[in-house]
Amino acid sequence: MKILPQSDIDSLLPSAPMDRRSFVTAIAAAGFALAVQPVHAQTVITTDSEGLEVGDAAIGVAGGNLPVYFARPAGGARRPTVLVVQEIFGVHEHIRDLCRRLAKAGYLAIAPELYFRVGDPSKTDSVAAILDNIVSRVPDAQVMADLDACAAWAPEKGGDPDKLAITGFCWGGRITWLYAAHNPRLKAAVAWYGKLDGAPTNMTPRHPVDIAARLHAPVLGLYGGQDQGIPLKDVEAMRAALAKAGSHSEIVVYPDAPHAFNADYRPSYRPTEAADGWQRLLSWLQANLG
Repeated sequence: MKILPQSDIDSLLPSAPMDRRSFVTAIAAAGFALAVQPVHAQTVITTDSEGLEVGDAAIGVAGGNLPVYFARPAGGARRPTVLVVQEIFGVHEHIRDLCRRLAKAGYLAIAPELYFRVGDPSKTDSVAAILDNIVSRVPDAQVMADLDACAAWAPEKGGDPDKLAITGFCWGGRITWLYAAHNPRLKAAVAWYGKLDGAPTNMTPRHPVDIAARLHAPVLGLYGGQDQGIPLKDVEAMRAALAKAGSHSEIVVYPDAPHAFNADYRPSYRPTEAADGWQRLLSWLQANLG
């Protein structure tokens, strides 16, 4: 069986919404295995921890202790807090590096291992297995509760409970939209190429387009015009829903960028668009958190 690099996986993603099992089945029928290997590749950007306090912690939640990675400027208190939501691959080095980048900008960044009850993606040898055995077993309601627990824990690490934001990538991008409609204390959100629409299930009863009128905080959406898994018609539908709701949220589309253009450990990485998106994130947080 041929092993597909991530760049080829991205190109095979359907142009119209397609459920997870149908996609996995279609790829398997074509004789391909979905490789996780790019997750372990070297990141392009490495952010040191000089001047920072970084580490791992555990937060008590329903079903156990939620592992988190955190990074913040050393010293000081009442730092604006940013929850950082993982891709399907978990809290690997790229996600940790993003936390350190936020800490260098003055924030307390917290990245929770939201799959800890069901499995460790880093120990799973295929994307298909991650989707079937891990992601599909994590309900949105549980994720919202875990993120609430992180927000409640943040003041113990010097976080300011009145300045709470969230950002997420791919799977975490969709979660970011949902959390903006969930937590009334949230002040800002930045969603990177998160799915916007799809068929409802018991685990995922609503998608971002369904909750556009319920957002408690403005969301900046960052999307790729060449994303084969999130069609531009979904992006335009989300824009229309936000406009109808009178939301102050915005969506930016990079015409030539694919999915995961900020993932600097994957062939999908686009340095120019990633750098622009990061600056937009920092400006969005500054404007909404102070």
